[in-house]
Amino acid sequence: MVDVVLSSFGLLASFYFLHFITEFYFIPSLDELAKKLKMSSDMAGATLMAVGSSAPELAVMLFAIFIKGDHEAIGIGTIVGSALFNLLVIIGMVMLIGKSKMVWQPILRDLIFYGVSIVLIILFFSDGYISPVEASVLVIVYFIYVGMMYFWRKYFPYKDLEQPIAEETVLEKESGILKKRINEVLHRLVPKVSNIFIAFLLSIVIISGLSWLLVHFAVKLSTELDVPEIFIGLTIIAMGTSIPDLLSSVISAKKGRPGMAVNNAIGSNVFDLLIGFGFPFLLLIFITGHPAEVISENLRVSFALLFGSVIVLAITLVLNRWRTGKGIGFLLIALYIVYLVYEIIS
Repeated sequence: MVDVVLSSFGLLASFYFLHFITEFYFIPSLDELAKKLKMSSDMAGATLMAVGSSAPELAVMLFAIFIKGDHEAIGIGTIVGSALFNLLVIIGMVMLIGKSKMVWQPILRDLIFYGVSIVLIILFFSDGYISPVEASVLVIVYFIYVGMMYFWRKYFPYKDLEQPIAEETVLEKESGILKKRINEVLHRLVPKVSNIFIAFLLSIVIISGLSWLLVHFAVKLSTELDVPEIFIGLTIIAMGTSIPDLLSSVISAKKGRPGMAVNNAIGSNVFDLLIGFGFPFLLLIFITGHPAEVISENLRVSFALLFGSVIVLAITLVLNRWRTGKGIGFLLIALYIVYLVYEIIS
């Protein structure tokens, strides 16, 4: 029982520190890089911002497949579970906040590539192995997705009606005396770095260390509770690494920018599936010299729900004329609750 409590506390602490480092160091450094490179909002969102919001999942996947003891199920479960949380819960919550028109062109583009990403993952995972070609295809498709942004906007022109969230948003999220005190202590332990490149590298090092701790505590908790590691990844770690995205997306929607929140959620999922799976497996194959084994038996329902949710979301958005609506929100959140109940009782 003591080990369960300690492992649970370790997971919670790791989640909070990951949120802190990502929010105050990693994402700001990426934002500054985007400004220096004069990237468009679409390009920055699909590349640098996607890296920022998906860094924990990618790092967990890397450590899960390389840590001794065959724990790749935690990494795979984290990415798939996070993708489900982003699509169903985050977008569902955004839909519940008011009713406003969204710019449909970028959302349609992201939905198409997200659907393609899911199909590729299902096909490549079907035989239980990922080949060098398959891992490379995942990475290449992501860069095609980024490149397509230029051509998509050229043939489907639209204006950026929603402006980026101001820096005050970070302060708005700092509610609660205890949270403020903890953040003050952490700011002293990890002082602000003026050089964005140093801040970027420092963030990667710290996020990597915290992700290793996440995998370590997740393995211990799985052993102590005698539950499959993939269940821990699909639920606890997936939700823990996605909570910061949920908070920022809700704030964005309350400020009248629901489209930006939806694009971020779907774009992050495209990054998670293509780079989050493609890059770690490609690296593993390069090091070991043979195809990587993947665990997919317990993911069939998750994959089916992923693909089905994309179709449901696309149809409901079209029928609702690309406006947010509470009906869509309740439907998506209900699907996630049903999924969680299934995972718990199965």
